[in-house]
Order: sequence, then C-alpha cells, then structure tokens
Amino acid sequence: MNSTLNADLHCHSVVSDGTLTPEALAARAAARGVDLWALTDHDEIGGQHRAMAAARAEGIGYLTGTEISVTFADQTVHIVGLGFDADDADLRDGLVRTRGGRGERARDMAASLERVGICGAYEGALRYAGNPELISRTHFARYLVESGVCRDTYEVFRRFLTEGKPGFVPHRWARLGDAVGWIVRAGGMAVIAHPARYGFSANEEYALFTEFKAHGGQGVEVVTGSHSAQEALKYAAMAREFSLAASRGSDFHSPDESHTDLGSLPPLPADLTPVWTLLAHRVH
Repeated sequence: MNSTLNADLHCHSVVSDGTLTPEALAARAAARGVDLWALTDHDEIGGQHRAMAAARAEGIGYLTGTEISVTFADQTVHIVGLGFDADDADLRDGLVRTRGGRGERARDMAASLERVGICGAYEGALRYAGNPELISRTHFARYLVESGVCRDTYEVFRRFLTEGKPGFVPHRWARLGDAVGWIVRAGGMAVIAHPARYGFSANEEYALFTEFKAHGGQGVEVVTGSHSAQEALKYAAMAREFSLAASRGSDFHSPDESHTDLGSLPPLPADLTPVWTLLAHRVH
C-alpha cells in the first residue's frame, strides 16, 4: 500500500464526542481528499459498521478504529486501535467496562461546577451526549459555551475541567496492558495517540513507550492535529528508537471546534513505516 496516502486515522463522531454522524464524516473525508480513513470514537465501536458502509459508498478505504482511555502513571493516556474485528466480543466487553464509570464521574463534575455557581451542567452536557455512558468533558465544555460561561471550548479548558480547576474529576480507566491486549487479540494494531499531550517527564514517557511495546503495541501517532512540527520530529525519533510504525490523524471532532480538518495534515517523514502499510489486509 502506498506510503504517501492521505490517511486520516483519528477522528470522532456523534457516537462519542464529535458533532457529525459517521456518514457526514465519511463525506467530509472524501471531499477533502482522504484516501484512507478511520473513525476512532472514545471507548466505543458502535459506529464502525456505519462508518465502513459510508466509506465504501464514498469510494475511500476504511480501517476500523477506536480510542481507548487508559490510566498510566496517574494520568489519562489514549490508545488508538486500528484494523480490528469490529464484532470482537472481548474488545466490545472491555470497552463497556471502560465506559462504565463515565456517568458517575459526570455527576461529580457537575457537582464541582455547581460549587462555583454553574448550575445544571449535568443535564446541559447530557443534551450533547445523548448517552450517559459516553458523557465526557467535551460535552460539558459545549454546555459551558452554550450557557455563556465561556466564549469557546478553548477558554473552557483554560478555566475549567482540567486538573486543579473547577469541574475536574479524575477517573481510573483501563490498564495499558488490557487495552493493548483487547486490540491485538481482535486482530488490530495498538497506537499511542498524540503523545505530546500528556506532559510526561522523560522517564515517564520512556516507561510508557517501553511498557506499551512489551504488551504488543506497534504504533505511535507522529503527525496529529495537536502536534507542532517540532513535536512531530520528536515522536518520529521515538518511533525510530522503539521500532514503531507511524500513524497520522487529525483528531477531528467538529467543524466549529477543531483546528485541524480531516485530510489536512502534513505527510509522515519518508523514512518511517506508516501503520497502514502493515494493515493493508485489514482495509475495507
């Protein structure tokens, strides 16, 4: 498979915390020149068959995807799974367990916001989420914008919902080894998502990459919507050091909120192995 494909292997739909349907995302990806696409909703694979059918209708290649929330070194890390069997029972059940704590956490977040005078946040966020199992900080952020507390979601995350700020409630997610195992046993590839976002020390980051690879992880996002050019170079070097394949994805959520649109990323460094060259047999 061509190593220079315009691949976008990280985005979100209304099934988790995006604002577009899987069908609308497929159409947007095709219109923006994407050759190979993956829908990677948070801790959920319920949109996979819709996305696959929509990609086929649009004439673009498709890899199944998800983004699993993991607790590592007391922080939340995201592991993208690509090219797995979307009907795998072990993966599906693991994701159900991972989602299980979101509803309780959301109520605690709302209580924290109420203590600083912001009322009705749970009900407001739920209007955006639809499903309490999938309610997330993004849905609370949209409510805070809608209610006039903040101008946009970027302001929300400067003032609320992050560690040390009102509305922040930590949650223990899946273990790294479990998440990687679910993906690998379902026939897919595990990829560390947007590694620059975690703010780990050098030792913590080395431990993450080492443990990830020991569990069977094979890839890392090098070019992604939240990485600067310098960060892309750094994680290209990490991919080489750990012999990991490189992935590329916009992390697109919404036309109104996302800085990086589908299909608009720079190419991967030419000497890296793109994940899709190892997953060619899994493309639909």
